[in-house]
Amino acid sequence: MPLYQPSRRQVIGGGYEDGHVLDLDTAVKDGVLGSLTGGFVGLPDCGGGAPDKLDLRRMIEELDLSEVPSVFICPISLEPMQDPVTLCTGQTYERSNILKWFSLGHLTCPTTMQELWDESVTPNRTLYHLIYTWFHHKYLLMKKRCEDVQGRAGELIETLKKVKGQARVLILKELRLLVGAHVTAEKAVVDNAGVGVVSGLLGRFTSHAVGSECVAILVGLDLNSEARTNLMQPEKVSLIVDMLNEGSLETKINCTRLIGMLMEEKDFRPELISSHSLLVGLMRLVKDRRHGNGILPGLSLLKTICLHKQVLGLFVSIGAIPHLVDLLPNLDPDCLEMTLFILDSLSSLHEGKLALKDCRNTIPNMVRLLMRISESCTQYSLSILWSLCDLAPEDCSVRAVDAGLAPKLLLVIQSGCDPALKQRSAELLKLCSLNYSDSAFISKCKLTRTMQ
Repeated sequence: MPLYQPSRRQVIGGGYEDGHVLDLDTAVKDGVLGSLTGGFVGLPDCGGGAPDKLDLRRMIEELDLSEVPSVFICPISLEPMQDPVTLCTGQTYERSNILKWFSLGHLTCPTTMQELWDESVTPNRTLYHLIYTWFHHKYLLMKKRCEDVQGRAGELIETLKKVKGQARVLILKELRLLVGAHVTAEKAVVDNAGVGVVSGLLGRFTSHAVGSECVAILVGLDLNSEARTNLMQPEKVSLIVDMLNEGSLETKINCTRLIGMLMEEKDFRPELISSHSLLVGLMRLVKDRRHGNGILPGLSLLKTICLHKQVLGLFVSIGAIPHLVDLLPNLDPDCLEMTLFILDSLSSLHEGKLALKDCRNTIPNMVRLLMRISESCTQYSLSILWSLCDLAPEDCSVRAVDAGLAPKLLLVIQSGCDPALKQRSAELLKLCSLNYSDSAFISKCKLTRTMQ
């Protein structure tokens, strides 16, 4: 059998280029490893074993880099190699991966598919040194940046205690950018009691310029129970609601998310959200078709608010139902499901049923959504239709059947959905049939209506 001749391409460590071994200096100088700003870091003394300073596996996991030199990647797992070994074909793999390949009965090189005349694997020391050095350099840079970020965050927190006016706004802006870009900055803010400092700036006389920056910082932090309780002071909530109504789109979204975070606290008091201004601000946010980014967070908070039954009446009183019904045809599935949940919650009130009945698009939209998006959407739509037909069977049932309800209900009954949903569909079908003769109702149930 003739000996395998390696190709004239660049192969690092155990590899050749026109017969010459590619050493570390050449690899760095020729740009094989990319730029190492700050100079080349000296190699650790491996002594044939693992380094005794920093573990390569730990550095790879903590860095979690999206871009790594391709020569460091195992062709099998497509992950950085930690114990590279080379086959007789000149190809290099992670040891555990190639041994697993052999254990499955393969006697070929995974990359070239050449049959192997020698199954032994040779540790690729040169490549290991390159990998370790590259990650070690990146790791030290990352640690240095983290220390700088944490130190700067601490300085900004201390400065906030002293400055006022426009200087305070500038410091808050820098802190917001820092927290948004670095996880370590979040930890530094918490460790330096920064949550209390930032939330302490919110109050009755706080300008919106300061308040919007404070809220943007707070929504980027993992607030504990004490911090949330502190933010639930009426004057702070009042400021947040004001900014929800009058701030920029980004500020409105941040205020919405912050209120949602406060509502997760077990000691949250529902009277804090029993606010006409809050609900109006949220409705403006979800109705703003020019800026769709606010629809999902706005609906998400409205859904959470609907879990508190004492607020539902206020919700109906601001005229939210017709606006939510008119939004339905243009919403994506997630937003659609939340909107139907909200409308279903409001239909539990008599005044909510009346508002739904008076909205001319309610019944056509609900019928259209049956068996269209998801089982949850069908469930909410059916629940709303049941409430209306039970409220005014002579009026609403006829309107629903004319909109094609009967064949849709038959589809639900014949589907594989929840038995309770099928039972409710059967009951609604029976309720609707009371307004028709048998022959007239049978004609209304033709499935061709659904297809049309």
